[in-house]
Amino acid sequence: MQGLYQRRLAGSPPADVRADLVASRGFERADEAYFDELWRGLAEGADESVGHLAPVLDRAAAGLSPIEWAILAIGAWELEHRPEIPYRVVINEAVELAKSYGGTDGHKFVNGVLDRHAASVRAPEIAALRRERGAGAG
Repeated sequence: MQGLYQRRLAGSPPADVRADLVASRGFERADEAYFDELWRGLAEGADESVGHLAPVLDRAAAGLSPIEWAILAIGAWELEHRPEIPYRVVINEAVELAKSYGGTDGHKFVNGVLDRHAASVRAPEIAALRRERGAGAG
């Protein structure tokens, strides 16, 4: 999120932002392979990821705060490109980021947008979970 925020506000080249992030305190705890995959997908493609959310946004993407924009870009990318991560985990992590760094009710907005997007891009996963819950109720 920090890198996307920096990229969006300062327009810094992706390689420079990546180098700053790698050198930052705490990066040693990160999953570097996953970070690299995510960064490759979003360093130049974040606008595209946020663009995929247009049908479920209640405002133009240009009207999003830089924090919301970064969180939604990550969430959309993960929902679309990392099917092994359960959609609820993707949404929960995005909501927690929004609670920590976003505006007062930003987490509700992020939750709603990513939940509606998941209904589209993760429909089979969601349907399977509903079937499991239904089978367990009997």
